[in-house]
Amino acid sequence: MLGLILFIPYTADLVGLVEQHGFRLHLYADDTQVYGSCRPSAVADFQVRLSACVDDVAAWMLANRLQLNTGKTDLLWCATAHRCHQLPTSALRIGPDFVNPSNSVRDLGIYFDADLSMRCHVQKTVASCFAVLRQLRRIRRLVPTSVCQTLVVAVVLSRLDYGNAVLVDLPGYLYSRLQSVLNAAARSIAGLRRSDHITDTLVSFHWLRAPERVQFKLATIVNRSLNGTAPSYLAADLRRLSDMPSRRRLRFSLTQQLDVPQSQCVTVLVTEPSLSLVLGYGTVYHRALSRPTHCHSSAVN
Repeated sequence: MLGLILFIPYTADLVGLVEQHGFRLHLYADDTQVYGSCRPSAVADFQVRLSACVDDVAAWMLANRLQLNTGKTDLLWCATAHRCHQLPTSALRIGPDFVNPSNSVRDLGIYFDADLSMRCHVQKTVASCFAVLRQLRRIRRLVPTSVCQTLVVAVVLSRLDYGNAVLVDLPGYLYSRLQSVLNAAARSIAGLRRSDHITDTLVSFHWLRAPERVQFKLATIVNRSLNGTAPSYLAADLRRLSDMPSRRRLRFSLTQQLDVPQSQCVTVLVTEPSLSLVLGYGTVYHRALSRPTHCHSSAVN
């Protein structure tokens, strides 16, 4: 078995192979994600090109003693909520099999919906956090408060905060569901009843509320990107207005604000031909720091 570091150069030839079909590639450890986008009117041609691309990938894998696992393949068409009715519902040919579109897919622990609303991710995150809290309640009286708080932070808040930078600008009702986990966790530690006020307890624990935790994570990522401690593919999308020749004469160029590019919504496909799932990823920007703009999706191989 090749190690992960050796596996990446071993599959480097896939980049050129996939780009020949007009798709883009994202490699992560032993995951190879192929992704592309199209307009609703070009979906049929997109499906044909994708199937041909997967056929070539399967042939390359066979020649290099690898196997295309179509049994673990998921297909997701992404669009805005108003255009979801235009998405195809027919199965897509992936190698010898046909794969039906899914309503949501899981990639690196994050669930993506067809409309990128993140409802599925919030629902599953909240459910898993409450399941852990129910288990911790059984031992609450057996451990001191400090130990209970440490356990909650380690096994509950870590789940709540995982990948939460993609949850920016969610509707208020989804933030409320995430906040309910924080409230229940704080009540469990402090021994409060469900009817007791929780604000002072959250402050005493130095816990940010759910929307603030998302903004803090986003600000941290942007700060690391601007200071060269984040991956280069994140830093490449952040540009200060003061560094842009066309903006230097504007008064905003004297600030530390970042350029927020215009966004454009397109129909996107995500599929995973071989190893794991695919990620619909968008550049993130938040006002002076960063804010989510355009959404791309992927096909995974």
